[in-house]
Amino acid sequence: MNLSRTRTTAGADGLRALHDAPSTAVLGFDFDGTLAPIVDDPAAARAHPRAADALARLAPRVGALVIITGRPAAVAVEYGGFEGIDGLVVLGQYGLERWESGELTVPEPPPGVAEVRERLPRVLAGAGAPAETFVEDKGQAVAVHTRRCAEPQAVLDGLRGVLGELAGSAGLVVEPGRFVLELRPPGMDKGMALRRFVEAGLAGGAAPSMVLFAGDDLGDLAAFDAIDVLRGEGVPGVKVCSGSAEVTALAERADLIVDGPAGLVDFLETLLPG
Repeated sequence: MNLSRTRTTAGADGLRALHDAPSTAVLGFDFDGTLAPIVDDPAAARAHPRAADALARLAPRVGALVIITGRPAAVAVEYGGFEGIDGLVVLGQYGLERWESGELTVPEPPPGVAEVRERLPRVLAGAGAPAETFVEDKGQAVAVHTRRCAEPQAVLDGLRGVLGELAGSAGLVVEPGRFVLELRPPGMDKGMALRRFVEAGLAGGAAPSMVLFAGDDLGDLAAFDAIDVLRGEGVPGVKVCSGSAEVTALAERADLIVDGPAGLVDFLETLLPG
């Protein structure tokens, strides 16, 4: 394990703890932009070709392997090709859904989601959103993408206000991302999902020897916050950024920066040699 790749002492300490006690380590990952390249059409996203194999190799060697994503859990499993990875847990919709060993737990969506789904076309039309603006229905949330627009950032900025008002009137919150604004239920984020997963404990009641989380987008900052809190409680941690030119906020706080999903897979393939 090459500790020199880390940018911080805390990150090096986290990787050392992983090397010393992998069987009680917790490794967490975002999906889009981290395990899967970002694409114009969310339905066309697929995990990096080597991602599933890299995770399958790690799964029996670590305490827990978890993917925390804004996507529905079943979609992340399908698009990732993760069905056969024993021990993998996928927390979808920022932790509202859970997939494990082929079993999916999905709560009923709050009524505000149905209200937003019904009103959104009129709101977008009234705001003059270009035809290329794309709405993704996630079941527990609704996302508005501007990546296909000629000026995606300008369109995104122009929609923030009206979508914020729409979300607020329906009891939802807006989660910003890479050319996307997601209207979703409050009270859960990737940091809370990661903390609850860690606090639930490992098999046999073992405490985690360390916690790693890899992400690429603004929604992953909450998971980085959780790593910082865990460090304060004495649990070593590693914050990994799947780097891109579109979002720099994570890189500023990361212990380790990799070159997108391909770089993350390269990192995972050398994480526990032997």
